[in-house]
Amino acid sequence: MKGVILAGGNGTRLIPFTRVINKHLLPVGPYPMIYWPIRRLRDAGINDILIITNKKQLSSFIDILGFGENQDVRIQYQIQENEGGGIADALMNAKSFIDHGKFIALLGDNVFEDSLTPYIKAFQEQKEGARIFLKELKDPTRYGVPLIDPTTKKIISIIEKPADPPSFYCVTGIYMYDQEVFNIIENIYPSSRNELEITDVNNLYIKQGLLHYDVLKGWWIDAGTHESLYKAQRYVCANQFGEEIN
Repeated sequence: MKGVILAGGNGTRLIPFTRVINKHLLPVGPYPMIYWPIRRLRDAGINDILIITNKKQLSSFIDILGFGENQDVRIQYQIQENEGGGIADALMNAKSFIDHGKFIALLGDNVFEDSLTPYIKAFQEQKEGARIFLKELKDPTRYGVPLIDPTTKKIISIIEKPADPPSFYCVTGIYMYDQEVFNIIENIYPSSRNELEITDVNNLYIKQGLLHYDVLKGWWIDAGTHESLYKAQRYVCANQFGEEIN
């Protein structure tokens, strides 16, 4: 399997820092934020990685990460021409890199504790379809939220940023797809935000009965705000250096 890290966007929630640097290159512990999803992929045996970002900040990624020499991986880069076109639009830029077979995609601001190894193994044993990761939160209203059948425990649908969440789970920015995802993206339409929504992609997999999920056991942070970036710093420092979290 190959890995894709989506690292575009303007990072408006992290202004003023993101006026001069891509948010995925901001420090989390002793390394840039994007180091952590790269590390999770590498530790799970995924060494071929594509980073998708914007044209303006591509050179900064290459200056800091090179082509993976210091991370024991092979990194390629792709520019999302339609900047602000949404996660699904960004993912389409990985089509030629993936070529065929299954892959895992992560948002570059997802910093988390769980090893990906057992989840990737489960997906490889899955005949077809997609697999997403959920995390239980006190308030998941900023995310896609799954409606889960209480009997079958299957996801019935995913609702984007609901005011009244149907569950306490959010859909994290970690996704695993088969090759069919590119055909699905080509057949969805922009949302009211003029974006190709990854939630629409996942809902189409649900309609086909081909979406499975796992619930992350350890901590997970979407480090896209000042508060969550601070939390990510604390969790990483506790994990790496044994500092206590109060």
